[in-house]
Amino acid sequence: QVQLVGSGGGLVQAGGSLRLSCVASRSFFSIRAMGWYRQAPGKQRELVSTITTVGTANYADSVKGRFTISRDNAKNTVYLLMNNLKPEDTAVYYCYASVLGVDLWGNGTLVTVSS
Repeated sequence: QVQLVGSGGGLVQAGGSLRLSCVASRSFFSIRAMGWYRQAPGKQRELVSTITTVGTANYADSVKGRFTISRDNAKNTVYLLMNNLKPEDTAVYYCYASVLGVDLWGNGTLVTVSS
C-alpha cells in the first residue's frame, strides 16, 4: 500500500506563493499519476493538478498559468508551486495518487490566502 504525505500549506497574502510537497512511500513505478485536489468550505473536492509517470501535467482552468506541478522521481515526491495566489484558492489541499486503478489520498494541508 502506498502512503502519501502532503505538506507545505500555510497562510499567505494574495499575490504570494507557496509550494506543496507530496511524498509517496514507495517508488513511482506503480503509480500512474500523482497530484493535488482541493476542497473549500462548503464545496466539493475538485482537481487542481496531476502529473503522470511520463511527466504529462494536467491543470484546472482556474489555476492554469499560476500553478506548476513537477516531480522528483528519485525522491518519490511531487511538488505544486502556487504563484499569484488568490483568496479563492483557500482550501484544504489533498495529495492524490492513482495506483493500479485505485485512487489513494494523503493527508490534507490547509492553504489560506488573505485578501
